Amino acid sequence: QVLLVESGGGSVQAGDSLTLSCAASVSRFSVYAWGWFRQAPGKQREWVAFRSAGGNNAYYTDSVKGRFTISRDIAKKMVYLQMNSLKPEDTAVYYCAASTSVSRLRGDDGDYWGQGTQVTVSS
Repeated sequence: QVLLVESGGGSVQAGDSLTLSCAASVSRFSVYAWGWFRQAPGKQREWVAFRSAGGNNAYYTDSVKGRFTISRDIAKKMVYLQMNSLKPEDTAVYYCAASTSVSRLRGDDGDYWGQGTQVTVSS
């Protein structure tokens, strides 16, 4: 059974930084593309960042470019989202997801999803 567990969320001030972590209990970690999504209250879930299965390519939604960084540690089976210069509009529940391709993640078609971690940014 595959399990994704996010951690690292919390309440911070605008301009602060947070690092979200996603621990993956998956046998073939490196074959998956990994992504972070978020869902703010009253809004649809949106994608935030992806990293390709090969690890060489990263993609970011426009609102987080230059502020967020997605990374992975294959040995530890961990995916991270470093978030800098946080803004109140970044407030949301953040989800980790895995899929066989970035294309599928773009379509919100993840094979596995975590339970989410809350990030609250106050002004």
